[in-house]
Amino acid sequence: MYTISKEKVRVHMKRHGISTQMQLAEQLGISKNQLSMLLSPNFNPIKSNAMKLCEILDVNFEEIIDSEQFELPLDADTLVEQSQNEVINVGDYEGHDFIEVRGIKAHKKFTAVELFAGAGGLALGLEEAGFHSKGLVEIDKYACQTLRKNRPNLNVIEKDIIEVAEQGIRNFVDIPKGELDLLSGGYPCQAFSYAGKKMGLSDARGTMFYYYAQILKQLLPKMFLAENVRGLLNHDDGRTFSLMLKVFSDIGYTVKWKVLRALDYDVAQKRERLVMTGIRNDLVEKYNFGYCLPQPYGYELTLGDILKDVPKSDGAKYPESKKKVLDLVPPGGYWRDLPDEIAKDFMGKSYYSGGGRTGMARRLSWDEPSLTLTCSPAQKQTERCHPDETRPFTVREYARIQSFPDRWEFDCSMNNAYKQIGNAVPVNMAKAIGLSIINVLNQIK
Repeated sequence: MYTISKEKVRVHMKRHGISTQMQLAEQLGISKNQLSMLLSPNFNPIKSNAMKLCEILDVNFEEIIDSEQFELPLDADTLVEQSQNEVINVGDYEGHDFIEVRGIKAHKKFTAVELFAGAGGLALGLEEAGFHSKGLVEIDKYACQTLRKNRPNLNVIEKDIIEVAEQGIRNFVDIPKGELDLLSGGYPCQAFSYAGKKMGLSDARGTMFYYYAQILKQLLPKMFLAENVRGLLNHDDGRTFSLMLKVFSDIGYTVKWKVLRALDYDVAQKRERLVMTGIRNDLVEKYNFGYCLPQPYGYELTLGDILKDVPKSDGAKYPESKKKVLDLVPPGGYWRDLPDEIAKDFMGKSYYSGGGRTGMARRLSWDEPSLTLTCSPAQKQTERCHPDETRPFTVREYARIQSFPDRWEFDCSMNNAYKQIGNAVPVNMAKAIGLSIINVLNQIK
C-alpha cells in the first residue's frame, strides 16, 4: 500500500510558493475536503488525483510517497507554512475557516447533553452561548454536588458512563433519536488495543472514548463537540487520534478539529485544548454548510486584568521552607533567579537534569497570563505563585483564571475545588466554541 507523505508534499509546496492547502486544492481543481482525503493515511492514491498533484508540484510520484506508513490524518488547515521553531498563529489561516462569534445569537433554545461534565465549565459556557441542557453525566459525587448547587433544576445524572451507555442514554434523557442539537464532553485520553487492527469502534472497547461514541450513536445529535488535551494528537504515535476520527466518520459525521488557545477567548491563561466538532452528514448534504472555528478576539488578558476585587476564599499555603525560597523570586521569575546554592538545594536532582524547567519556583506577574492551571495549586514542577504575595492562588482566584463567574460555587473541600477547577474547560473559551456551533445550528430550518 502507498500513501502520500504530507511532509514531502509540504517541501514541494514551499518550493512552488504554495503556503496553504486551500491554494493547493484550487490548483488541483478539487475541494479542500477532497484534498484532505487524498492526503489521508487510509487513502490509496494510485487511481486518484495523485498524478495531477505530481504535475502541479513538478515531481515524480515516488518523490512524495511513503510505503507501509501510518500517519496522523492531516487537519484541513495545518498546511500553513511555518519554520521549525515557530508556533502556528491562528491568524495565518484563511479567514473563511473562522467566524466572529461575539455577535451571534441563538435563534431558539438549542438542546445539549454533556458527558464527563465535571464541575460545569464547558456546560456553563455552552449555556451562556444559548444551549439548554437536557442532561449532565458525571460520576464524581463532589462535582455533581457543585452542578446541583448551581443548577438545582438540571438533570444531573450521577452515574458511571459505562452504565449509562449500556442501559441507553435515552433512559436518562427524554429526547428522541436524531433530535438533540449537541452532544458535548471531554473524555479521558486512553490507549486502544488494536488487537483486530480493524481501525473501528471495537478497537476502542473499554475506553471512555468508546462509551462517548456509543452514546453518540444512540442519540445521533445534529452536532457533537469533543475536547481533549493537545497531547492526544501524538498519543501512541497518532494512532489513537486517527482511530477517533475514523470512528466519528463511520458513525456519520463530518469532523473538523483544531488546537485552540484559551488566551484567544477572554481567558487569562496559557491553556490549549484540542477541539473536535462534528456535523451529521445528512445535514451537511442538505444544507451544504460547514463548521467555522471561533475567530480569536484579537487581544490577550493578563492576571492584572482579571484578578481585581476577587472575593475572599480558602487557599492553600506553602510550608515555611518553601516560602523562604519563593520569597527570593521576583514577579515573572523562576528558579534561575535564585542564588545558585539555594536553587541546587531546592531543585535536587532536577537542577542537573538539563532543560528549561521554568515551572519550578515560578512566580507569575500581573502583566502576563497564568500558565495552565493544574489540579493542585502548589506542585514543585508546575509552580504558580501569586505575583505579590508568597502563596498559591486562592480557590476564587483559581476560578477567575478559569473564567468561572464569582457566583459559581464549588460545594466541596478546598482541595477538591482546586481539582474541579483545574480539570474544567475555561468558561469563556467554551462560550466562544458554543457560539461557533450555534452559528451552524441557526442555519438548520
